[in-house]
Formats: sequence, structure tokens, C-alpha cells
Amino acid sequence: MMNGIIRLNVWMITTAMSMMLTAATGCSDDSVHTEPSSSAVTAPSVPAAGTGSGAGSTTSQHKPESQSEAIANKSIPYTQEVLASKLNVPWDMDIAPDGRIFFTERGGLVRVIDKGKLVEQPVYRFETPFLQEGESGLLGLAIDPDFTNNHAMYVYHTYEESGETRNQVLRMIESDNQLKLDKVIIDKLPGARTHDGGRVKIGPDGLLYITSGDAGKSSIAQDVSQFGGKILRIHTDGSIPQDNPFPDSPVYSLGHRNPQGLAWHPVTGKLFSTEHGQSAHDEFNLIVPGANYGWPLMEGDDSEVAVKDMSKLGPGTLKLPLVHSGNETWAPSGITFVTKGPWKGNLLAANLRGAQLLRVVLHSDQQSIGQLEPLLKNELGRVRNVMEGSDGSIYIMTNNRDGRGTPGAEDDLIIRLKPTF
Repeated sequence: MMNGIIRLNVWMITTAMSMMLTAATGCSDDSVHTEPSSSAVTAPSVPAAGTGSGAGSTTSQHKPESQSEAIANKSIPYTQEVLASKLNVPWDMDIAPDGRIFFTERGGLVRVIDKGKLVEQPVYRFETPFLQEGESGLLGLAIDPDFTNNHAMYVYHTYEESGETRNQVLRMIESDNQLKLDKVIIDKLPGARTHDGGRVKIGPDGLLYITSGDAGKSSIAQDVSQFGGKILRIHTDGSIPQDNPFPDSPVYSLGHRNPQGLAWHPVTGKLFSTEHGQSAHDEFNLIVPGANYGWPLMEGDDSEVAVKDMSKLGPGTLKLPLVHSGNETWAPSGITFVTKGPWKGNLLAANLRGAQLLRVVLHSDQQSIGQLEPLLKNELGRVRNVMEGSDGSIYIMTNNRDGRGTPGAEDDLIIRLKPTF
């Protein structure tokens, strides 16, 4: 198999798939047509940079109209160092203006790396009714843009109430590496052992964006009155922005299965997201306010909703993914745009089942996907999250202790990729 980045050719999908696969992702004839401008790409698998040939090859369900072009690999312009080890399923992280790295462990701890060293005592420990089962638990974390003055951060976690599993986002206030609860920002989001979403990010508009999974009840993703299977957008005090696409609703987009990555293009400000498919077919999406991303009525190369399913279809223009993984499973989670160095403008995506980072190179329109390059394939195991620091460092979280990996003695890790440029 050829080494290097594979150039993808974008083509219009004109027929719906007839095959339904039944394998889990490792996390998880008249029709309504999508917008003609939304063309999906099936990504052929390629060998990772720095690995031998034939590493995890899978043939795509559909092939491009012309042969893909191999482009020579360039060396990774970073060196690795371990910042923290022997962690318990670290899930999300954010960096305070003073350089402290706050992060969550799925079992219920908020922790901090201060002056380059992991503080032994947790910043906060969640207890009953906090719940951690399967993929649920303590998930997303985002630091307030005005943290220097208000010391606020936002965390997403699962809890149990009257026998029901739910998720909520809390605002918490930090002082001397300790947190206290300030306010429940949004409550009673659908929860389950799987498909809890959980990413929390502050957008360029200063608003709070939240990914919410379908909690294993796929039909709610098309129901705009329910908040599962959605990307949500609210003010940091929990109130609903007046310019949200659905009046008096936090719903920003719908038709998602289990979205776990959010990142804004540093130039255009457009929002990108990653999402776990049902049977491979993991997705990269360009998020448009009020748009419908099709789940569970469309997946992969599907470009239409069957007439028999029209009554199940929610509101919003249907959108196809920018790219999906075909028959290969990536299980994509956290994503970040690179703003410095030779990879400036590229999108990096953490892959769990894929056991890699994906480097995503956009076309000149800065929104369609031109190239995919696997990085660190099978070197770190399951990768949950990735983010860029203000100095251009890239931070990576492994999740080999999440019940689906094979942990080593030092797992799990937070790794820093230090720039060499």
C-alpha cells in the first residue's frame, strides 16, 4: 500500500445505500432530496505516517471517479513529551490564561496540571447522584473566556434521577485549584450507558455549544422538542440566544447520533463537528444553524430519505457529511484547528477505534475536505481528545482504560507535542 496522504476527489452521491451493517462502532422509492451543494466523500483508508505498509487497511464502500493521488509524507513537526500518566480515562481539557491545564476524568474527577506538573489532589470530586456507566460520566469541560476575572468553567456530566439517566452542564467557580458549584446551566439532557455526546466548547461568539447524543433512542434526534441527538447553543448563564434557529430552544442543529467533536475554523469561523456512525460511517460535518444531519434516517452515502420515513423527518435542510469513514471505523472524538506552523489551517481529530490522529487538510474554500493523513497510527492506542495551546503545542489524551482498549502500565496519558518550527 502506498505511504502518504491520499488526495480525495469529491463527487456527488446519487444513489442510496442498500446495505445496513450491524457491527458496533467501538464507542457505538421516492425520497426527500438533500441540498445539491452537499456532496459526501467516502474516505479510503491509508497507512499512517511513520508506520509500515498495510496498517489497518479497509476498502471503501464507494470509490472515487478517478484514482487517488499519493503525496509524500512529511515528518511530524513536533516532539513528544508526557505531561501526565496513570490517569483514569481523561476525557476533556482546557487551558486557563495562566497556563494551568484543567481536565476531566470520566470517573468523576476534575484535575489540574499546574506549572507542568500534575497536582495529586483533584480540583473537584463528583459524588452521588453522579453516575458513571459505560460511556457516561464526567465528560466535557470548557473554561470561560473571562476566566481571569470570574474563574468560571463549565462541565458536562451524567447523573441518575428517579431511576432515569440524564446529563447536565454546570457552571463551577475555581479558587486555588478547587472548584465549587455555582449554577446548573442546562439540565435533564437525555442520558444512557452510551451515546451521551458530552463535548462543551465556547464559540467565537462567546456562547456555549454542547454536543448531546441520542442516548440510544435514535428517533429523538429528529424531534426538535427533545434535546438528544443535537448540537445545543446557549448563553453561559443558561439563557437561550434570540438568534437561535428554533425560537425559545437551545437546539442549534439536529439529526446527530453521537457527536463528540467541535471546532471553529480560525479564519472563517465556521463550525466543524465529528460524529460516531452506527456501523462505521463516522462523519465530519460542517454545522449550519438549523440544519438536519439526517440520523437515523440517513447515514454514510445515503443522500435521500425514503418516503416511508418522511413522517419521522424533523425540520431543517438535510446536510450530508463532508466526509465519512466508509466501512472503516474511526470513532472520532475531540478535534482542534491548528493555527501555527506548517499545519496551520489543518484540522486534527482524535480517533478511538482508529487509534490515531487524523490530519485533515481543507481545500482552498476552507470548508471542503481535500486530504486525510493518519498520524501516530497504533502508537498511542485509543485517542480521545486533541487541542492546540496558545504557543502552538498540541495536547493529546489517550483512553486505553475506557473498557475498550489495552492499557499499558503508564496509561492513560496526556501527551504534549512540542513545536519544532
